[in-house]
Amino acid sequence: MDPISPLEQALYAARALVLADLVARQVAEADVVSLVEESIAQRRWWVEQWPDGAAFVAGLVAQDVQDALLERHGRWPLCPVCGSGDPHALDVEPELGPDPHWVCHKAGVKVASVGSLGSATGGMTSS
Repeated sequence: MDPISPLEQALYAARALVLADLVARQVAEADVVSLVEESIAQRRWWVEQWPDGAAFVAGLVAQDVQDALLERHGRWPLCPVCGSGDPHALDVEPELGPDPHWVCHKAGVKVASVGSLGSATGGMTSS
């Protein structure tokens, strides 16, 4: 059996992290999981062209899925920090870099690493 390439490892990890956040916010339905798979397919080509970008794939897939969900279902993930005012989505930072995390720009806080929304919200399930 051949070892899994670093490219595939990065893609598998990105898929797992984003799926964990979708499950934590109870939006991991079939059509949403398909959005993750579409992003993975597109990012596979991107990382093949720029192998040094493998460390950035998780954040990019999270952003891709967030953008696709906005078009189809609305904002995701909603901020669990701000209890008043208009509901707003968290953002991924850095936009292009390693160690991506969800942040609330309104409150100015890091909420969770990508893949850790469930533990950051104490099991709270908002979409």
